[in-house]
Amino acid sequence: MTNSTLLLETDELKKYYPIKGGLFKKTIGNVKAVQNVSLKIYEGETLGVVGESGCGKSTLGRTILGLEKSTGGSISFRGEVLNDLSERKLKKFKKDMQMVFQDPFASLNPRQRIGHALEEVFVIHTDLDKNERKQRVLQLLREVGLKEEHYGRYPHEFSGGQRQRIGIARAIALNPSLIVCDEAVSALDVSVQAQVIKLLKDLQEKYKLTYMFISHDLGVVKHMCDRVLVMYLGTMVELGSSKQIYHNPQHPYMKALLSAIPRPVPGRKKMRVRLQGDIPSASNYPAGCPFHTRCPMAQAHCRTKVPEWREVEEGHFVACHEI
Repeated sequence: MTNSTLLLETDELKKYYPIKGGLFKKTIGNVKAVQNVSLKIYEGETLGVVGESGCGKSTLGRTILGLEKSTGGSISFRGEVLNDLSERKLKKFKKDMQMVFQDPFASLNPRQRIGHALEEVFVIHTDLDKNERKQRVLQLLREVGLKEEHYGRYPHEFSGGQRQRIGIARAIALNPSLIVCDEAVSALDVSVQAQVIKLLKDLQEKYKLTYMFISHDLGVVKHMCDRVLVMYLGTMVELGSSKQIYHNPQHPYMKALLSAIPRPVPGRKKMRVRLQGDIPSASNYPAGCPFHTRCPMAQAHCRTKVPEWREVEEGHFVACHEI
């Protein structure tokens, strides 16, 4: 993606949640949900973000979109640093960055008809009149494979797959450049997953969209994404093209994740990498490499020295002392 146009960049991005305690509720520590993430996302690509639950994937996406306020570092969109912009100046960038949430039902107002929920986007961000807004919403419904009669229905009258299509319609309403898909297909049946993934790919091709695709399903990520970022305990541990990550993983954590994918092959026993040791807490961050408490390759220096982020082959980066 080096020849593509840079769309978004984070530099040493951090997101901490304070831990309060004592009589006066003073800050006695921090949950380090995202720690020193420096990332580039290019126009037209799909960047997958993978890792175990609690590794900071969703928090990273929400912080990039401004749904969570960053603790440190910077976020740049089309060369403009967003951190210090006023709410008024930030509004024009928010139109260009949207999100598809994991639970489509929770992200919709159960008392509001779908048509009115989608129209709100245009009320806030455009000068369209009532009839123009309705026509635009009907067009959006057709775009995502729904029917015009769905305009007047409530969220509970739709299936999970249909509700996710509504979430996608809301995300593309303002013709954004970047869409963060936060576990967008994890709550759906496998057959419905395939339909939604195809819809996302079709919309990407039609509107030249850029996706940040957050998921714990490595099979979906392999099919969907151009590049893959592997996160562990809020940090970046490996980044590369989908082919590099899946066919030549370097970090022992990614090797363990890939070994857990079931691949039934008659007559061949699959070697599973089982991680031992204690899972560290983001509120009690370990010294040295964050993975050293579970790493089968850990040495003495892994417990005290943070590994450097380095390129092992073109476009393939890893943070590990032993690689």
